[in-house]
Amino acid sequence: MVKLTPTDPCADLLPVEHGHAVLRAVAPTDMWLVAPYNGKAKAAAKAAQKLVGQGWPDPGQGALSDGRGLLFFGHAHALLVGVAPSKDLMKSAAVTDQSDAWAVVDLSGDAARDVLARVTPLDVRPAAFGPGQCARCDIAHMQGAIVCLAPQQFRLMVFRSMAKTLVHDVTVAMESVAALGKTA
Repeated sequence: MVKLTPTDPCADLLPVEHGHAVLRAVAPTDMWLVAPYNGKAKAAAKAAQKLVGQGWPDPGQGALSDGRGLLFFGHAHALLVGVAPSKDLMKSAAVTDQSDAWAVVDLSGDAARDVLARVTPLDVRPAAFGPGQCARCDIAHMQGAIVCLAPQQFRLMVFRSMAKTLVHDVTVAMESVAALGKTA
């Protein structure tokens, strides 16, 4: 039998650095979409707490610690990252493997927010979008998600089929910001 190994859709495209921003690929990891069954939200939150040390995220919230966490991913949905779901979680929620569905990159540097402002309508000012926050939103013209990992570090996710477009569009924004001499 053929053994399939996960590949990073951005591996041959990154890293890219322009001015004060760097775009890097994120190694593939477990990613599971979790939707609690009716009346099972508390049980799902308890199971998530055991898995990643955090309960069900509030809207717009989610954190990753050592590559593991639970991100708000829309009404009554969360994305479990970096760990496989437990039996307890699967008893209380519908769980779907999304591990190979996403292209994931990290954008960092002093100009990262300026770059993001060019590719998303999301308010990315520090007061509006800080560490521990995430949003499902447009990234350029693609549906995706952005997680603020640190004041100047963001995780961007789009569907895997859009990996080259993501890297292209963010690179163009990085070049534009660098040409203006933007540093923060």
